[in-house]
Amino acid sequence: MSKTIKLKDKKIGDGEKPVFIGEIGINHNGSIEIAKRIIDMAKICGVEFVKFQKRTPEICVPVDVRNRIIETPWGEMTYFDYKKKVEFGLDEFKIIDNYCKEKQIIWFASVWDIPSVDFMEKFDTPCYKVPSAKLTDKELLDKLRSTCKPIILSTGMSTQDEIDKAISFLNNTELVIMHCNSSYPAKDEELNLNYIKTLKIKYPQHIIGYSGHEEGITPSLVAALLGAKLVERHITIDRAMWGTDQGASIEFSGLRRLVRDLNLIDKWLGDGIKKLYESEIPVKKKLRDKETL
Repeated sequence: MSKTIKLKDKKIGDGEKPVFIGEIGINHNGSIEIAKRIIDMAKICGVEFVKFQKRTPEICVPVDVRNRIIETPWGEMTYFDYKKKVEFGLDEFKIIDNYCKEKQIIWFASVWDIPSVDFMEKFDTPCYKVPSAKLTDKELLDKLRSTCKPIILSTGMSTQDEIDKAISFLNNTELVIMHCNSSYPAKDEELNLNYIKTLKIKYPQHIIGYSGHEEGITPSLVAALLGAKLVERHITIDRAMWGTDQGASIEFSGLRRLVRDLNLIDKWLGDGIKKLYESEIPVKKKLRDKETL
């Protein structure tokens, strides 16, 4: 069964190269200038899609932790005030929208609540991402389904039964199912990349991807070799910056290598037919002095 979806003019799926999403998330730490620098880095490295996060702190921050005092680069503040400080509003996302258009890079967002979906509908983004934490939020899934946009569903911190129910609920939408481990960073022994093959067998009608939180880039390449057609990683200009996602992010050099190698995977795999290449003929003449078979 051949399947593809289009995000703007980019095809994702069978017969296409793996596509990379640079997850900026909240690695900008509430600074539009840092966000622009990460977008610049992504563009230089050949990234076609970047993703942010949008949430309503009044809904998403649990009441029991709102007043907890934490140390931040901006001094002591409540956890609730910190989450509001790093949350971009309409003015910031208008700047991001214009900047991405200027740089010819496509952006969209993970949405964490229904008002955030309404907020994002003000922009012409090509799809929505469901974060792993919201896989079981039926009201949010229903709201996203009503937009008629493609949905990218992350499956971290979920049981197979929870994943099955979410996919069944979203079954009539254009859907990309992302294998994911939600630890930051994820342990090598918990990546379970073979689950990508399981998803491909279990859900042949959908496109399978991978959202990685590991250190390094090799597992993301292995994920693509196993059939992930959409590969997402957190990206940052400096992993030492403040923020819970920075440690599981990749910087410029790793990002450049990962995007380069993802674009080479189809060449590496070839067509599966054994052939004698022109480049081998001189070597064959030099080294195979006897052909007695």
